[in-house]
Amino acid sequence: MPLDIKICGLSTPETVAAALDGGATHVGFIFFPKSPRNVTPELARRLREAAAGRAQAVAVTVDADDAFLDGIVAAMQPDMLQLHGHETPARVGEVRERYKLPVMKALSISASADLLHVAAYANIADRLLLDAKPPAGSDLPGGNGVSFDWRLLAALDPGLDYLLSGGLNAGNVADALRIANPPGIDVSSGVELAPGVKDVGLIAAFFAAVRAARG
Repeated sequence: MPLDIKICGLSTPETVAAALDGGATHVGFIFFPKSPRNVTPELARRLREAAAGRAQAVAVTVDADDAFLDGIVAAMQPDMLQLHGHETPARVGEVRERYKLPVMKALSISASADLLHVAAYANIADRLLLDAKPPAGSDLPGGNGVSFDWRLLAALDPGLDYLLSGGLNAGNVADALRIANPPGIDVSSGVELAPGVKDVGLIAAFFAAVRAARG
């Protein structure tokens, strides 16, 4: 079964190229001023050109209003929108209808009770992203370099379409794939030298680890 791999928080041509050359199916661009990975719609438009025909370009926002999303969609022309805030199922539906684009909704997971939210979004969002709950005091909903107990995901419907995120890196991705067997994975801080500073070598190492894990 093919594995979708999303490299998120990209901001330079070199790291976009590394993601694409490694085999990324999705490349993510973050529009959230508090994030060290924040980019402008114009920069994302230039960077996503390399992905055309090779990978899905994903615009990641956090509790964005229509005006903010309008600007991103017009300038970048993403293939998919990722909502990584506290958006309700109704808001997810509104965004899908307004832009006629697939929507991926991120949910924060730390305990089995958090999986109860999955059902409310599963039939509205085109896809889910299951991320680790951010540490106390963090301003970032994702990209914090922390993970959760992947064994919790055994309780999910085997047919659920989701990406596993949160603290993945070349050193632990094999365990994540073995334990959770997700249909897709998402990495951001795990391929960085510092917050927001993606590294071509770490991206290559991540893909090598995935290939080794999958035989």
